[in-house]
Amino acid sequence: MTERPTGHPSYIELAVPDTAAARVFYGELLGWPSPSDDGPQEISTPTLDIGLHSGDERALFEVFFVVEDIAASLQQVEALGGRVERPTQAVPGFGAFAQCSDDQGVRFGLRELP
Repeated sequence: MTERPTGHPSYIELAVPDTAAARVFYGELLGWPSPSDDGPQEISTPTLDIGLHSGDERALFEVFFVVEDIAASLQQVEALGGRVERPTQAVPGFGAFAQCSDDQGVRFGLRELP
């Protein structure tokens, strides 16, 4: 993946009830490759990778934005009236990320690249 500066989208999560149905729908609509197995997976496009999974409390696209310092950025989210919805997790090769919502309840993610 190409390095992306602070504020740029770096990853998208697509949470759905049925990953197989989502693969068919978006594969037909957008030409995304359709892995054959069910469950969590990643779809690579020329500009962003998209994590596809089921089991989220609501169906949604969630954009993760690059930040320099995840801990400082989460403090800023709260200082601005937003919420940290899920605490920071670190995944080798992916970096540290957290799920948040803004001061109006819009969900988004922050990601510190490895």
